[in-house]
Amino acid sequence: MAGITMAAAGAALGAAGPPENLRCEYLTNPLGIDTPQPRLSWEVNDPRRGAMQSAYQIVVTSGEETVWDSDRVEADRSVQVSYAGKTLTSGQVCQWRVRTWDSQGEASPWSEPAAWSMGLLGPSDWKGKWIGAAEEPPATDEAKPDPELRPLPARMLRRAFDVSGGVRRATAYICGLGYYELYVNGQRIGDHVLDPVLTDYSRRCLYVTYDVTTQVRAGGNAVGVILGNGRYYAPRIKVPIATITYGLPVLRFQLDLEMADGSTQQLVSDESWKLTTNGPIRANNDYDGEVYDARLEMDGWATAAFDDTQWHLAQALDAPAGRPAAQMMPPHRVTESLRPVHMDQPQPGVYVFDFGQNLVGWVRLTVQGERGNTVTLRHAETLHPDGTLSVENMRSAKVTDTYVLRGDGVETYEPRFTYHGFRYVELTGFPGRPTLDTLTARAVHTDVERIGSFACSNELLNRIHRNIVWGVRGNLRSIPTDCPQRDERQGWLGDIATQSKAEMYDFAVASVFRKWLIDIADAQNEEGIIPDVAPPFWPLYSGNVTWPAAYVIIPGWLHTLHDDRQVLQQHYPSLKRWMAFLAQHLENGILSRDTYGDWCVPPESPELIHSKDPARKTAGPLLATAYYYDNLQRMARYARILGEADDAASFAKQAEAVRTAFHNRFFDAEKKQYDNGAQTSSVLPLAFGLVPEAEAPGVFARLVRSIVEENNRHIATGLIGGQWLMRVLSDYGRADLAFTLATQRTYPSWGYMVDHGATTVWELWNGDTADPGMNSGNHLMLVGDLAIWMYEYLGGIRPDEDQPAFKHFEIRPVPVQELSWVRAQTRSPHGLIRSAWRRNKGEFCLDVTIPANTTATVVVPVSDPKKATVSESGQVILRDGQAVESAPGVKCERVGPEGAVFEVGAGQYRFVSQAD
Repeated sequence: MAGITMAAAGAALGAAGPPENLRCEYLTNPLGIDTPQPRLSWEVNDPRRGAMQSAYQIVVTSGEETVWDSDRVEADRSVQVSYAGKTLTSGQVCQWRVRTWDSQGEASPWSEPAAWSMGLLGPSDWKGKWIGAAEEPPATDEAKPDPELRPLPARMLRRAFDVSGGVRRATAYICGLGYYELYVNGQRIGDHVLDPVLTDYSRRCLYVTYDVTTQVRAGGNAVGVILGNGRYYAPRIKVPIATITYGLPVLRFQLDLEMADGSTQQLVSDESWKLTTNGPIRANNDYDGEVYDARLEMDGWATAAFDDTQWHLAQALDAPAGRPAAQMMPPHRVTESLRPVHMDQPQPGVYVFDFGQNLVGWVRLTVQGERGNTVTLRHAETLHPDGTLSVENMRSAKVTDTYVLRGDGVETYEPRFTYHGFRYVELTGFPGRPTLDTLTARAVHTDVERIGSFACSNELLNRIHRNIVWGVRGNLRSIPTDCPQRDERQGWLGDIATQSKAEMYDFAVASVFRKWLIDIADAQNEEGIIPDVAPPFWPLYSGNVTWPAAYVIIPGWLHTLHDDRQVLQQHYPSLKRWMAFLAQHLENGILSRDTYGDWCVPPESPELIHSKDPARKTAGPLLATAYYYDNLQRMARYARILGEADDAASFAKQAEAVRTAFHNRFFDAEKKQYDNGAQTSSVLPLAFGLVPEAEAPGVFARLVRSIVEENNRHIATGLIGGQWLMRVLSDYGRADLAFTLATQRTYPSWGYMVDHGATTVWELWNGDTADPGMNSGNHLMLVGDLAIWMYEYLGGIRPDEDQPAFKHFEIRPVPVQELSWVRAQTRSPHGLIRSAWRRNKGEFCLDVTIPANTTATVVVPVSDPKKATVSESGQVILRDGQAVESAPGVKCERVGPEGAVFEVGAGQYRFVSQAD
């Protein structure tokens, strides 16, 4: 019989683990959900070919009460099923299970139960006050030589309390801004780091829920919290541009106790708490690092027995303007430890460690020495020729952690409230000579599950994909950041619009992007303008078209890949306001609102960041109008999905008018090109369907000439054109040329980056020679649609917009002659999808895995459509000139120029055809 794997969509995180059978597509540890209708998903684990669900039943209980019994529902839906039971209350714990019926009406066993808990659903449920230290301690000139450097020490807060009787359940709710660590009776709670995740604190302040039942005991207890600065107390005010800061670090805390006898107790944050700023963390921020003086450590500070008479009473502070909300996404965690691969000593007393990989996080130091010895750790992505750190591209960020030894034996230190982007670490002040065991790199990022993989017979392409994956990990910081190392680290919208889809194949990032869309909506201003950066720590509201397009594009990916209709409903009003703002600026069907151009096209000189050559640039009005047209098309689709027929018709009508105006304004009929014929000026019209059918071959030929003849088979797009280039080439029959671009090793190319030492993806095509002022070694914007192309074209895994969440999908690989095999897989909301093909001895062999409760269209390349057969055993063999027959679970629809097209149900299949 079928088994079931369960998931609860949209949940905050806590300390307790889920049942073993819970595979949460979006999150794990669903504690503190603050949505009244959690969405539930499950997988039908039925290995039988063609397995389908025909009905389901969900039962949700709370204690002894059944709060929802769906009864038998005749439906094959197993993704995003909304809770529809009794109204849930703050702190309520729910368990749920599900069973399904197959296509023959046979019921499965009930699943193992999974659980979630509700958060604090209303402002009145919060009893704790916002507390902290109301004044910034004065700094000496020596400690604060630059007014832009803000070395604020961490706040340490504690509260002792007594518990009378046995504890049945203890639930802690905490919001510590900017970052916090929570302790109960001396034990650190949870494994989150850099918590809570980033938001615009004037709009939302996220809290986290923990089950601390096993930590609280009868009698004397204590809670301790350390507060770091994060982005709440901003690392900069004016450098490199004006930056929003929200205030001094603050804490809100609530501990709810259910006693064994049925009574309740509560501990909340208020002025009775004790506070000190004299702890060991003397300074901390994201850009500059952490200063830690181990001589100031206070053993047992978070236990009931600690003497806190030297501490001060905490002060009640003004509440942040943002409303409390549950942290409905995975937290940051330490996910991997790396040992250095090499250590060098470029100067006396200076040791440089190479970890062999550009990563994000920090290092753990192991040291033994005299009390008061100071060890300094400085971080960089690259080295100078003499082996010393190259930190010019860090700009004002100091990227330095400092540790003052306690002096009582072997000491281990790793920072709490900072992070760095680095491959190399410079160690100075170390007592004696370090070894490779002295430092361990700790990779830190939003802890999303890896759900996809790609590999092929070309090792360079595999290396590029690994670089992309490392770049995604490093820039997943609860928002998709532009870079993780310099004095920026912002959620730029333009960088991630299309790459977000590829990330959904590699990682379970849906909850991250749901959260980020809320950040974007929170930041929309009264005019309807979507910012360039979200959260708007840099308040940039240029009103350009291409960067905010991410806000229009990403909800569609979430709907297509995850069947998330709710995200469209949630953001549709804000999207309409944005589109209405843009419509006000149309002039004769053309929109000229562009700020950044096709950012970072390969420049004509190796030291330049931006090209000054007009022939390399794409006109701003062409970029803006093309993107506006695409956004109108997407909005028309969203309106149709949501049943907004009038809106759908209006958006479609506007789109057609813009299409006509675009072609009339920019098309050169004689040259068969748009505007100046730059690669991006051809890519966008072709990608968005702006080119009349009769003109498309000529425009595509112009694109090919630009690549082959004018740029010697190299890419010449920046951020914008690169987001569509690989798919356009393949859709128009030149996957071979796309492969050439993907595997070039000379400048400009991804292979050039690899051959020049990149282990992530550079910000600039000429990242080894350009001005360091804007030259990150860990960026995603130039990935474009390369990773999408790997999964959807080389691997052939393609979703069906009309049947989202891969309820139906295609396996349609586009083999290129230079590859002998490709393997791609991703875990969809319904289960694992796999596509693997190889050429061997004149045959093309395609293995596919179709998860239960789904169907797929499989398109198998055929060298001669007239020669096709299907074996009775179910192995599909296309050769020998025999008629196409049915095999178990396989229906051949047609054999034509595109290949042999089959409809298949769930199961594993092998298709074999003659290879060209």
